[in-house]
This record gives sequence, structure tokens and C-alpha cells, in this order.
Amino acid sequence: MLAVTGILYLLNMEFDLLIVTALLTLAGYSLTDTVVVYDRIRENLRKFRAKGEFVATVNRSINEVLSRSINTSLTVLFVVVTLYLFGGEVLQYFALALILGVLVGTYSSIFVASPIIVEWEARRPKRFK
Repeated sequence: MLAVTGILYLLNMEFDLLIVTALLTLAGYSLTDTVVVYDRIRENLRKFRAKGEFVATVNRSINEVLSRSINTSLTVLFVVVTLYLFGGEVLQYFALALILGVLVGTYSSIFVASPIIVEWEARRPKRFK
């Protein structure tokens, strides 16, 4: 959400009620996607705990969730691009904010959320041993 706000600021866009609505929608979308990733990691930790490696379990979890996250993001992106192209001038800023947010949110859910949990666990090595 903060990255999208920064991009919209750099594009010199006016922050009206539709932009705030788009940012709040993106917060929920990105949070849900991150929860799905973390939930898969939690499920696989229970399933593969006896077999060892924390990083390998996180990697396996990301591989399992990757196709679902990309399919969901592409579906939403298709609809929002259509809204941007055919929605009229009033909805273009809203749709542009959503396009940027879906891209940034998907990236952060997949490529930022899991390294954070790996780093967090690396600082607490006594738990997984």
C-alpha cells in the first residue's frame, strides 16, 4: 500500500475518495494473499517437521501456493485492466491504483513475506531444532 501511494505521488495524481478506496481494497487483497502464503507454510511445517529443513519447507510451500497466487492475480488484473480501458475517465485513476497495487501486492506476498519468515526463524534457531 505504501509503495502504491509513493508511485501515485510520483505520478502527481490527486488523492480523492476513489484512490483511498483503491488503497484500502489493496490492503485487504495483499493481506489475504500474504495470509494464504503463511498458512501454507504453517501447514507444511506441521506435515514435514520431522524431515528437517525449515528453508526447504518454506520453499516447498511457496511452490505450492505460487500457481494459485499468480492465477488469482492475473484474473484480478484482467478485470482491472478492462476497467481501466473501458471504465471512462472517472474510473481510470481508481483502476490504475488497483493495477499497481495488484502487481506490488502479489510481488510482496510471494517474494517478501516468505524471506521475512525465514530470516525471523534464523534469528531464533532454538525452536526448529
